[in-house]
Amino acid sequence: MADLNDLYQEVILDHNRRPRNFHALADASHQAEGYNPLCGDRLTLYLRIDNGVIADVAFEGSGCAISKASASMMTDALKGRRVDEARALFERFHRMVTTSPDEPVEDLGKLSALAGVREFPVRVKCASLAWHTLKAAMARETKTTTETEGW
Repeated sequence: MADLNDLYQEVILDHNRRPRNFHALADASHQAEGYNPLCGDRLTLYLRIDNGVIADVAFEGSGCAISKASASMMTDALKGRRVDEARALFERFHRMVTTSPDEPVEDLGKLSALAGVREFPVRVKCASLAWHTLKAAMARETKTTTETEGW
């Protein structure tokens, strides 16, 4: 188990040090800003959706390692997915980070590295900021915050 935790930690650190898809997307069809006032994380998420498929996705912003790694891994996981698949992945990810630490973790590939945040409730908002910003962008909302009702 310690080896698995070490691997997960390394995945998070790698995505924080070298975030994937970290740039503005000039031809974005959808865009939203997310903010976590609890720790100051901010990000702008850009989506280019063509015929119901996320053709490209990128983000910019600043925040803690968990927040940046989550956004980076999310963008990797979303490219090429249909919008309905992205919504379903949001639900699966959100369930993973908000269920009791005693519950088994659904295998979400590299995204499973973030399952450990559920043991630290204050970090759940860091891990889910990008995901809620995704949900806002797909709904054509321009802003979201971790203090939105229902978090």
